[in-house]
Amino acid sequence: MTILIPFAGLAPAPWKNGGGSSTEIAIGPPGASVHNFEWRISLATISHSGPFSPFAGVDRTLALVEGPGLTLDIDGSRHILLDIDDGVIAFDGEAAVSATLHEASTTDFNVMTRRAVCQHKFGRRHVEGSVRFAPGGQRSLLFLAAGESLTVSCDDERIGLVRYDAVLFSPGKLWTLEADDATVFIVDIYARPAQAA
Repeated sequence: MTILIPFAGLAPAPWKNGGGSSTEIAIGPPGASVHNFEWRISLATISHSGPFSPFAGVDRTLALVEGPGLTLDIDGSRHILLDIDDGVIAFDGEAAVSATLHEASTTDFNVMTRRAVCQHKFGRRHVEGSVRFAPGGQRSLLFLAAGESLTVSCDDERIGLVRYDAVLFSPGKLWTLEADDATVFIVDIYARPAQAA
């Protein structure tokens, strides 16, 4: 099943610490919460420097979408995220993470997968004209990070996106992406193989 997720229909939720807000784009399984998800994809607005909440047992990827950048201190190691083309970092959810903003707030794309049950792969593609796209995960999400619009089409479907919209794909179809000038983020989610007893 292919699902369009219009950003205009999503609502931000403020963080308890007052440092920003989070807008959930997609979550699995359906109906899960921030406490019991297997995977979760969201946009976060960081409005004040400060620590991140820990998520034990979770693998995270954070990518800068908008803003002048930020510095992440992850277990004492500094990582500088400058812009959409040079602004992605993967880290463990149980790590001690603190963000320092560069002058103003940022908007960040946030992927979380629960390590015991699934894993994710993050990718970024520039679309100028027409390119082919095959979802690689058991579930795959495409997010329009930059650019005014993007069209996603296959033999029997055609979907139009504007900035910050997303599409959730199942595997098995080959798609065409069309845009004048756009950057997309792609998240592939895979079930982790069961461990032998």
